[in-house]
Amino acid sequence: MHLDHDPDAPASETIDFDAFLRVDIRVGTIVGAEAYPGARKPSLKLVIDFGAGIGRRKSCAQVASLYDPPALVGRQVAAVVNFPPRQIGKALSEVLTLGFADGEGRVVLFAPDVPVPNGSRLF
Repeated sequence: MHLDHDPDAPASETIDFDAFLRVDIRVGTIVGAEAYPGARKPSLKLVIDFGAGIGRRKSCAQVASLYDPPALVGRQVAAVVNFPPRQIGKALSEVLTLGFADGEGRVVLFAPDVPVPNGSRLF
């Protein structure tokens, strides 16, 4: 599957609601962030707290071109929490942190506009 970052691209194929529900998207608070110089694209290693049900998970996110690691601590983000872990260079990414490409192709993090409880599920 190829992800198209073109804002003018047509919608993906139609799926049913049950398929959507299988993707578990939760909100969590970043509790740790550091540069990840070993990545192919400018990336940060994040530790995200999803609350008691899921706990803390690691993520390698291609957001280093827009975000300073210390400024991310305390910020809420959305992530897919039920994909299998993925090896990114020497680091293991346990969740997929979600974002959108800006006009220059840099990743802008996706987050609620008001605080919500960690672990809240997107619906």
